[in-house]
Amino acid sequence: MKRQVHFEMYAVIETGGKQYQVNVGDVVFVEKLDAVEADSAVTFDKVLAVGGEGSVNVGAPYVEGATVSAKVVKNGKSKKITVFTYKPKKGEKRKMGHRQPYTQVKIEAINA
Repeated sequence: MKRQVHFEMYAVIETGGKQYQVNVGDVVFVEKLDAVEADSAVTFDKVLAVGGEGSVNVGAPYVEGATVSAKVVKNGKSKKITVFTYKPKKGEKRKMGHRQPYTQVKIEAINA
């Protein structure tokens, strides 16, 4: 019995100082994008690599002419984390909370 291998196109994008490997239809949480409302379109032009069909195209540093288009699902804040710092034997301590803002995007198309 032959095994059917299906190659799906993927891309590695850079946004917010981080890199994400995305496929079409993926929902990704990225660092908050400036002035973007829900249901608006956003384009990532910092594409580091595009792969699929058994080949990979790697940029130096970015792939020329490659873009990834996505739709903003929502903006929000992640769960609160507690940051507690102290210095022993000095009576110095500090307790803070932090909620990281994010933008949730759905990948619509990879244009290589």
